[in-house]
Order: sequence, then structure tokens, then C-alpha cells
Amino acid sequence: MIIKKYTAKTEEEAVARAKTELGENIVIMNVKTISPKGPFGFLKKSQVEVTVAKEEDSERYPYAGTAQKPAEEASLRETFRQVAKAAGADVGPADGETSPKKEEAENGSHKLLVEKLDSLQSIIEKKLQIDEEETAAEPAPEEAEEDNEMTRFVKLLYNTMLDNEVDEKYANQIIDEMEKNAKINQPFDHALADVYQKMILKFGKAMPIEKEGKNLRVIFFVGPTGVGKTTTIAKIASKFRLDQKYKVALLTADTYRIAAAEQLRTYANILEVPFRVIYSVEEMQACIREFKEYDFVLVDMAGHSPHNPALRESMDAFINGLEEGIDKEVHLVLSATTKYRDLLNIADAYSNVGDYKIIFTKLDETTTAGNLLNLKLHTGAGVSYITCGQNVPDDIEIFNPQKTVKQLLGGKN
Repeated sequence: MIIKKYTAKTEEEAVARAKTELGENIVIMNVKTISPKGPFGFLKKSQVEVTVAKEEDSERYPYAGTAQKPAEEASLRETFRQVAKAAGADVGPADGETSPKKEEAENGSHKLLVEKLDSLQSIIEKKLQIDEEETAAEPAPEEAEEDNEMTRFVKLLYNTMLDNEVDEKYANQIIDEMEKNAKINQPFDHALADVYQKMILKFGKAMPIEKEGKNLRVIFFVGPTGVGKTTTIAKIASKFRLDQKYKVALLTADTYRIAAAEQLRTYANILEVPFRVIYSVEEMQACIREFKEYDFVLVDMAGHSPHNPALRESMDAFINGLEEGIDKEVHLVLSATTKYRDLLNIADAYSNVGDYKIIFTKLDETTTAGNLLNLKLHTGAGVSYITCGQNVPDDIEIFNPQKTVKQLLGGKN
């Protein structure tokens, strides 16, 4: 395998140099625009860095499709294909590859993504048109930077993310990454597809609770008080018990709030599943042995403030008190309505529990979803579920990164 980089004024020139040296059988792995610094540097003349690989034998690379084509030949359909593929969809091979399922994949697997992007593009085009009309009505300064579609798109994209409460640091990061890949005079719909893809990749795949093998899995739910943790546990238990027919037991270590324990007991009675209140690690271990033939044991931990070290130590003792060989998983339950600064403090306070997934609640009580991206990038933790109401078991769903990104970019879900 030979991997080399070539720099030239245009992508075509860089590719030509690569083919001259390595031959026609090359695969373009990355195209990078080297542009001046600044939020709109990519609108100026810049150089293009192309990374290529020389294939040997029958080696193939997953992105050997549209990235190999000159800019004037690339179609938005191929861009959508890469978006869908990067997001984990089962899409067909790129042009030039042969597969009996190619047409089916192109028309099926990424059809939903194409529809979503079409809708999102339409919304942004309307906003750009309004912005253009307003700009045309205002006298332009003599030395003002040339206004064009891409400039207005970047401004609109940036402001839309900020309006959705994406942290300025991450909004700038997304714009900078788009800038590196953008080409001069590139249509904004290509840039939109690129941003959409990259934001989906930043979220990663959803990480819901899943059954792995035949062993019992113990799931701890942690988080501050008042975020709907107990109700969320009831929703998940209901899905497992009623939809998937799993054997589930419920434990609570929240002995500080009698109402929370009684609420969980009521749900356990309705679902006809075992329920126990545990006061010590030893009692938890005894319960785990009792339910060793079950599929899941869901444990409701007491909510605590980031400034309460005693409760934090108690939580750590329970989570780390499982006997050897027991599978465990921790989910941090957070409210999407909490202020970003407070969310950071909460997430940092729970960082000592090790790897955890995040559940966001109360999405129905906010019009912005920026905190979902902010916390994902701050913690690196995967997002498992979101909840959007108090109804058990209906108001919960597995996290959908595509739906969330569409909302962050101004689309409607």
C-alpha cells in the first residue's frame, strides 16, 4: 500500500500529478483545501491537498466513490450516498462498483436521508432568499466583502447553531471543518451535506441498552434530582417487559426520597416484576444473586448535587460493588432544559464512575437541542435515549442523531 499527498492549485491538477507518478489505479482518500485563516478564507484562492493510495491486488476503500471525481462532475446524489454510508445506513456501492443490490440500495437505504436533506435544503434556501432580499435593500459599504450565496449560507448556518444553543466553541469547530473541505464557488447544498454528515459522525451511533448473551446485566441510573430518572427507568423497564419479554427486576438505592421509591414500587407492581429497596452494597449483592437468572436488573441510584461528596462516595460504592463477572452499565440521566454551565458541572461530577452513556429527558420542554451536542462533545459519552413527556412507556425513544442534527441545522422534525 502506497499513500502520498499531492498539492496543487486545483484538485484536478493534484490528481493528475498523482496519476503521473503512481498510475491510473489510485484511490483518493481525502481532499483538503488549504485556505487562509479566518471564517471566510475558503472563498479566496487556495491550494488543494489530495491524499491518494495506490491499490494493490483487490483492495478496496469505503470512500472510493464521489471523492475521486472532479468537482464539476460530483453530484449531490453521490454526496447523499456518502452521508448515508457514514451515518451507518446500508447503502449501495459508488459509481463504477458492481453489485446486484446497487439500485435497490440507492433507491431504498438512503431514501430517508435524501428526503430529510431535501427538506432541510428547502428550508435553508428560503432563509437565504429572505436574507438576500434584506441585504439588497440595504446600502452596501464601499469596501464590503463581496456577498454571495456561500457567504450568506455560512453566516446563516453559524447563527442557526447558536440559536439552537450549540456552544460557540463547537459551532466554530464545525465551520472550520467545513472550511477545510470546501472548494471555491462550491454550491451551498454540497457544503450543507458535508456539515450534516460531519455532525452525525460527531454524535456517533445511539447506544441503547442491549442484551448481550445470556448473562444478567445490571444497569445503574445516576443523575441529579428532578430530571425524571425514576420515570425514565419505568419507561425502559416497560419496554423490556412488555415489548421484548425480558425478565426484569427493579432496585432502588434512593432511600432519601420515599416518594421516588414508592413510585418505582407502583410501576413494578403494574409490570409484575420484582422490586427491592437496598440500603447497602451487601443487600445489592444479595439481590443480584437472587435475580441471577434474569435478563436485566435496573438500579435507581439516589440523585445528588455535584457538591455532595458523601452521596457521591455512596454511589461509587454501589457501582463498584458488583461481584466479579457481572456485566454492568451506567447511564447518566440529564434534563435537556438544564443550563449548559450546570450540565458541565454535573457531567464532570460523574466522570469518576467511568464509562457512561447519557439519557436526555424533557425534550418536550425545550425548543433547542444544542445541549445534546455540547455534552456529547464535552464528555465523549454516547447518547442512549431521549424522553419527551411523562407517559409510561410511550414517551421515550432511542436517540436518533439524524433527527437531532436536522433540528440543529434549522429543520423541523
